[in-house]
Amino acid sequence: MLQDASPEARVPDAAELRRMRWRARRGLLENDLILGRFFERHAQSLSARDWHALQSLLELDDNTLLELVLGQAALPPDPCNADRIRVLRLLRTA
Repeated sequence: MLQDASPEARVPDAAELRRMRWRARRGLLENDLILGRFFERHAQSLSARDWHALQSLLELDDNTLLELVLGQAALPPDPCNADRIRVLRLLRTA
């Protein structure tokens, strides 16, 4: 399953992708729009590391996620941030 994904893990299959899209539905319309476009444009080209980073970003509350995507907040120091930053850049271009 994707929940236990390590950076070397595989990308999700079609069923896991559908679950991830459903989980990405947010309370803020802005996040819904951004994440919807993100999935349309990038879902098929993401690496396993990207999927893992996206999953960790989706664990954030709506306002924090939106602030990160808009560049109004910074990620706290963490060795895994390189992957999260790459996904945030993709979210910003979605």
